[in-house]
This record gives sequence, structure tokens and C-alpha cells, in this order.
Amino acid sequence: MEDRAAAEVLEAIKASVAALSVLVHRPPETISPDADPLRQQADVWLDILAEAARLQAKTAALTVRGAAGFNCAAQAIAPQAASPQEHTAQEMAVVAEVACLLTVGERAAAALLAESRELTTALPLTLAALEDGSISWQHARVMVDETANLDPAGAAALEAHFLDPETVHPAQGCPPGEMVPSRFRTKARTWRERHHPESIEVRHARSALDRRVEYAADRDGMAWLSAYLPADQVAGIWDRITSTARALQAPSESRTLTQLRADIAATLLLGGTAEDIPVPAAKVLVTVPVFALMGLTDEPATLDGYGPIPPSMARRLIADGADSFHRVLTDPRDGAPLEIGRTSYRIPTSMRQWLRLRDGKCPFPGCNNHSLDNEADHLLAWTHGGTTGITNLGQPCPKHHKLRHTTAWKPTQATKNKPPGWTSPTGRHYQSEQQDWEPPHWPDEKLFDIHNPGIHNPGAQLSPDPFPDRHKLLRMQQSQMSRLPTADS
Repeated sequence: MEDRAAAEVLEAIKASVAALSVLVHRPPETISPDADPLRQQADVWLDILAEAARLQAKTAALTVRGAAGFNCAAQAIAPQAASPQEHTAQEMAVVAEVACLLTVGERAAAALLAESRELTTALPLTLAALEDGSISWQHARVMVDETANLDPAGAAALEAHFLDPETVHPAQGCPPGEMVPSRFRTKARTWRERHHPESIEVRHARSALDRRVEYAADRDGMAWLSAYLPADQVAGIWDRITSTARALQAPSESRTLTQLRADIAATLLLGGTAEDIPVPAAKVLVTVPVFALMGLTDEPATLDGYGPIPPSMARRLIADGADSFHRVLTDPRDGAPLEIGRTSYRIPTSMRQWLRLRDGKCPFPGCNNHSLDNEADHLLAWTHGGTTGITNLGQPCPKHHKLRHTTAWKPTQATKNKPPGWTSPTGRHYQSEQQDWEPPHWPDEKLFDIHNPGIHNPGAQLSPDPFPDRHKLLRMQQSQMSRLPTADS
């Protein structure tokens, strides 16, 4: 069976090589005399890049088959281990053989063997997608990572959500192979958090015990300082520092946004004072299913720019009135945004908030820029008849906003729930990611009348917050920021 599968992959590789040969040695008679020869040449090179990427994926699949096959054969050849130590030695021998053969470190060889075992035994859809070149080796590794510690049913469900279009509630937007691996990891991890068999409250309580700050020396008189904290604290800190840094940007300011963030953080952590620093009010969106807010379910809420968070964290942020966080409720029928908590009735503000909900980040393919930093943009210019409506708005980051207005890259049409895609100067279309809204979980018991969801269940017990004093720290941070002198002082 394995021999047949490997042979099929080898035939697919031969077909890709043949296709590349045709592209490289394209006969002159196939080139249209009416077409721009330089543009045709650019198209051919892009076709070669695309086919080469598919070839790399198919070759990676053959490597997976080879590693898994050798591992099975080595286990069959080896004598029965008489002790755990002997079994470990046999595994080390296999790892050492693969490492020497591929000229890689033993850690990399061990990872390849483990990933190959998972792909050939537990993730058939992922391996099939790798073999046909529709995903890359990096995408396959993400799937292995995100299905780790899930039971077989959970791993199969995660894999089907992204790779089986016939499954119930398949992933929305572009398929995994059309997303950069880091963005696919974000979407896969979000789905995993929502559907993990163990409650996110339990996992968060366990992880909150590991909060810490770490220091590491680096070259050239520099060092790293990192903090492992609950997501709401980190999001509040990051967005407040980013907003303050953006407010400082001016033609006379030579520091980059990244440098400004670092300088502001260092000033605050060292307890110093800052001059002429405006302190804008950052607004982090917290999307909460209605039932979770009422304490009837334990399904995750979503923190803008981060992903799923425990419902207890979301409820605490809302109950404590932290002014950096903005509540969004979702419809219990389909998971779509239901109502945006308003601090202003101005239409531009509400539209920007809806854009942040719809897109989640800069809609350019592969961009990770969070929505707080992005700029509202008319897809069809106002001067050309475009309207100021949600279907004619995008929110690209400054970099891709500039790309849109200074090159031939153009956004495509958006909808109420789908961000715009992009068309390149060569005419190729690239889809943007799309939020995976899901119908929320319904309570096990009918604790209230479905037609009158405003009735709260007085007996519902909220999940305990594993870090109940976080709101005090947030208020202290906000108080410290508010004491900084503003640009008008």
C-alpha cells in the first residue's frame, strides 16, 4: 500500500517536472503576436514559480512517505527491545540514520520522523493535499502542530474543517494553501480553541500560573525583555503603546513606529516621565457570545488581534468597565456580530468598528497588521462615484494602503461580511482571509424564553477567573498613562 502511494506521488512529481519543462521551453508559436511580450514573459515566470511551489510540496510528500516507511521497516527489523532503555536506543539509531542521510541535525531528523508518522497515520486529508501540491510543507507542519494533543475525532474534525469542502461548516474565505503558513496557523489555532474537548477556562487557569517576565542578553549591547501574561493585559498594553506612538508621529519625528513603541514602553517600565506624549484612548474589541456573557455557556470570546479568550476574562473586562475594551455581542443564531457597544453616535466611528469586526486585520493576503493600526479606504474612490458604505470600504495597513495608491495593485469588491480581495498588476486575483463566524453553543437547558433573551438566569454560575486581580493592574496602567503630560500641557 505504501509502495503504491509513493509511486503515485513520484508520478505526480514527474508530471510537474514535465509541466515546468514545457513552461521553460515554450514554443514561439504559442505566444500571441498581439500581446505585450514583456507581460507574457512575466506571466510565464509566475507560472514557473507556481508550478515549482507545487513540485516542492509533492517532493515534501515523498520525503514524508520515505521517512515513515523507513521508520516502519526499521522497527520491523529491530529485535524485540528487552527494556525501555533498549527501545530508546533503537529509536536513537533510526534518528541518527535519517540525520546522516539528509545532512541535518538529529533534532530536525526526529521532528521529521514524528511529523511523518502523524501525517501517514492520522492526517490523511493533509497528506493528500500535500501530495497534490495544494498546500506546502509548512502548512502540513502547522496541521500537525495544531492537532497535537487532540483525540482522533478532534484531529479529524479540525482537518476536515479546512480541507474538506463537504464537511459541516467548512472554513470561510481562501483555502489553507492560499494563506501564508503563519496566517493559517492563526485560523487553525482559533478553531482548535473553540472546539477543544477541554474547556478554555480550565486550560487558561493552568496556563495563568506560568505567567512570567524573561530577560535574555543579545549582541551589540542589546537585550530582550519578554512577558508571558493573560491576553487581555497584553492586548491592552500593546494597543495603548501603539496608539500613543502613532500620536507622536509627525514630520519632525525621526523615530519609526517600532522605535517609538520601544521608547514609550521603556519610559513607563522604568517609572520615568515623558514629555509631550498625547494619550489617546485605545479601543480593543471584545466579541462575546450572548450566552457566554450571561454565564450560560463556557464558549470562548474573541479578543481583537489575538483570538479566543476565556469567557470569564471577557465578562470581567466588561463588568469592570475597563475603558480600553469595547464590547461586541454576537447573535446566538449564527454567530454574526449583533450589537456594538457605543460610546459615540458618529457614523464614521461605527463603520470603522464594523470594518474591524469584518476583517480582523489588514485584508491584504498574508498581512498580520492588526485592525487598530489600519486605515479606512474607499474601494471605489469617492470622486468616481463610490459611496461611504461597508461594502465599499476596506481597512488596509499603511504599507498596503500606500501600495494600493502608488502601484497597479487594486482591491476587489467587498460585502457586508467578506473583506475585499486583491488583483495584482499581472491580473492575478488573490483572496483575502475571512472571519470564521460560528453559531454559538446553546445552553443544555432552556433557562429562558428564546423569544425574550433579555431574561437573565439568576442561578447561572460564572466560571472563576484564574487571575481575578488583572483588572486592578489594567486600571493602574491606565492611571499611569493618564498622568503623562499631553501635547497641550
